Amino acid sequence: MHTSTRFTPKPITLESKDIQLRPLTREDVEAFQLAGNHEKLWQWVVPNPCTSLEMTAAWIEKVLVEQELGNQVPFVIIDKQSQKVIGSTRYCSIRRDDRNIEIGHTFITPEFQRSHVNTQAKYLLLQHAFEVLDAIRVEIRTHEKNQQSRSAILRIGAEFEGILRNSRILPGGSYRNTALYSIIEQDWPQVKSALQGKMEQTVGSINAHT
Repeated sequence: MHTSTRFTPKPITLESKDIQLRPLTREDVEAFQLAGNHEKLWQWVVPNPCTSLEMTAAWIEKVLVEQELGNQVPFVIIDKQSQKVIGSTRYCSIRRDDRNIEIGHTFITPEFQRSHVNTQAKYLLLQHAFEVLDAIRVEIRTHEKNQQSRSAILRIGAEFEGILRNSRILPGGSYRNTALYSIIEQDWPQVKSALQGKMEQTVGSINAHT
């Protein structure tokens, strides 16, 4: 078994020129709910955790329990210019023995969609995963029918691996098929270069603070 002592995902703050990813906290409930309270964000994800402050608070509490258990590392996405919470993302599906991790549960408030935010956020998370955590595989998943998300995943350089049929039972009883994408350690140098090209001169030094 080729485990790595470096592969210990934990709460951390990551920064690019325009955004900051910092650990999600209970104090983020109002800003999180405001950023996420847009029906179209949850078309393919149910239930909508931002319907009310009470639902958001309960959802954050559940996520933080998963963080305490070492199963997830949730972040809020901050626009550095306005200092506002504009979305969220996280590391999840952490498989320590295999140095595998997933980037998931991502949403970006509509005002900042199709902008620099998704590219910079994914760059930060991928760079940390491969260059600090020593991951060998990063997965990204989305609903089979979510074409906007699937296009965004391809744009960052992930490879489509297939459809996971009947991968989830949804609250209404229907089944969800999931599109699976990945970036592996051998892909990272090329993906990194392409992402840097997309960001042009927007990527400054990447700072990490425990």
